[in-house]
Amino acid sequence: MDVRASVTYIGNATTLLRLGGFTLLTDPAFRPAGSRYHLGYGAWTKRVLDPACGLGDLPPLSGVLLSHLHSDHFDRAAARGLAPDLPIITTPQARRKLRRKRFSAVHGLPAWEQFDTSHGRERLRVTAVPGRHGPGLADHLLPDVMGSVVELFTEDVCRLRLYVTGDTLFRPMLAEVPRRCGDIDAMLIHLGGTRLLGMLLTMDARQGANLTEVIRPRLTLPIHHEDFSVFTSPVGDFFDRARARGLAGVEPIGRGDTVTLPLRSGTGA
Repeated sequence: MDVRASVTYIGNATTLLRLGGFTLLTDPAFRPAGSRYHLGYGAWTKRVLDPACGLGDLPPLSGVLLSHLHSDHFDRAAARGLAPDLPIITTPQARRKLRRKRFSAVHGLPAWEQFDTSHGRERLRVTAVPGRHGPGLADHLLPDVMGSVVELFTEDVCRLRLYVTGDTLFRPMLAEVPRRCGDIDAMLIHLGGTRLLGMLLTMDARQGANLTEVIRPRLTLPIHHEDFSVFTSPVGDFFDRARARGLAGVEPIGRGDTVTLPLRSGTGA
């Protein structure tokens, strides 16, 4: 059975995943450059780059993968433009809030719980994995965040295992991801070194290299690193650290570009 898998980078944490017969949108944010985004507790950020496309340019979607309910990951354009019955896989906290808005098919997954859906002989499984958006007590003031391990099966054979980190800091608990889920084929890593009030809220280059060294995916694509004014860690620093540590498979993905994801053979798990 011929299977294809790819990711198209739209901007910030927004990507389009084409995984066999499934099409997922991650962390949809589509407002233009110059837009102001409220991050809570009186904090704001400004978008400095346009997304590569608009909601109306997208193909039909199988669902949305939402790491957390911050406005730069699910903005007003997404809230108004996405179909209310489109499946959304997210945290239990975000599920409660989205169901109160108008979205009727939201699935809230606690850490390590799974969501499965099938399409003919293909099956897609999403496993929620832990994330920590801030240091210490600050994490409790921020929206709950999850990473996701997305697995594509054909006839019960795993063809791809993709880790989308979400807005997490590097913590030892993330070593559990490959231990529990198995070897990771590809990783979309959220970087940027987001800082508010002096606190680091997303991985910078050093933490990103640490996580890549722990996960050891065949392919690592950095996203979430240039769209907003709160980002402080250039993606070039991440590539420099990855090269210095001899980390293989770390590649750039340009805005609007599509990268093929590495599939396994169809003869074994």
